[in-house]
Amino acid sequence: MGPLTGTRMVEIAGIGPGPFCAMVLADLGADIIRIDRADKVMGGDPASPPADLLNRGRRSIGVDLKNPEGVATVLEVVAGSDALIEGFRPGVMERLGLGPDVCLDRNPRLVYGRMTGWGQEGPLAQVAGHDINYISLAGALGAIGRAGQPPTPPLNLVADFGGGGMLLALGICAAIVERNTSGKGQVVDAAMVDGVALMMSIFHGMVAMGFWNEERGTNMLDSGAHWYDAYETSDGEFVSIGPVEPQFYAELLTRLGLDPTEFPHFDKARWPELKDRFTEIFRGKTRAEWCELLEGTDVCFAPVLRMSESARHPHNVARNTFVEVAGIEQAAPAPRFSRTPGSIDSPPPHAGQHTDEVLASLGFDDARVAALRSSGAIA
Repeated sequence: MGPLTGTRMVEIAGIGPGPFCAMVLADLGADIIRIDRADKVMGGDPASPPADLLNRGRRSIGVDLKNPEGVATVLEVVAGSDALIEGFRPGVMERLGLGPDVCLDRNPRLVYGRMTGWGQEGPLAQVAGHDINYISLAGALGAIGRAGQPPTPPLNLVADFGGGGMLLALGICAAIVERNTSGKGQVVDAAMVDGVALMMSIFHGMVAMGFWNEERGTNMLDSGAHWYDAYETSDGEFVSIGPVEPQFYAELLTRLGLDPTEFPHFDKARWPELKDRFTEIFRGKTRAEWCELLEGTDVCFAPVLRMSESARHPHNVARNTFVEVAGIEQAAPAPRFSRTPGSIDSPPPHAGQHTDEVLASLGFDDARVAALRSSGAIA
């Protein structure tokens, strides 16, 4: 039913942003065949799927990519596919015999999606790294945190999933759209450092306009403002407020019973003092009491929920933001489409779970499958 129904993609198994990209595309209807390493195939009961949610919605085949017959098998899958997703260091796919030149020669319409941290070229291209390093180099980590404290890593959401996997999914979809005109595939080079830099565009603009300074924790969106932060409540929980616009800030003060002349909105010199006052005010009630007073109003308020609480919040329940698949609560596909809604077609597969099924669907007869297995090309 999803908008990508009818497209087939190949995912070379990896970690983090590559699987996230594939999960998003699978949720939107793409038929994605995941190529898992043959030595990772350990069997497993399909009725008890793995809990790695990033792998949901795909079929998996186990292939030895160091075996020439295994590589040839993957190239046959590529020949009938719309896109490929890989997340190795630059040069690895070429050494395996599955680089973009080989794959595009086999299938000129293929969109070849590459996911790396530093990009395909540049002084750091061959260096190991993780989300925290990419957001550091892109200028994001240095801007996240409180004044006088070290930068705070925002989990691994920004580079791996926002500037990485999500941007690669967009790039693949865009290249497929372009192919409808040109008839030609191409390589999509998604580097996490590039993606995070792109996501920082608004802050570069604010610096240029004189609205933002580079001292961490002193600006309106980085915990510098008393009206854009999370505050502890009397029961040790937290609530968040963010009334950026004057009318929303005015409503917050009204509901708190505060005099606007004593709590100016944009007087930055007074923000530290007013933050101390807000800290004491919010410690005066429990999280539930603040929700009763402020939730559902225009003060830009929300309770700070644990992951285990989020799925039970009435708003998320009403929107079916979370669903349960194979006994595991997880986020539903997003975004939402009016005619062609996405869906989670299956839980995460065991590595190699669908090897015979997939190869049979591609025209491999039993004898050929048996020969590939005998040679060690497939698991």
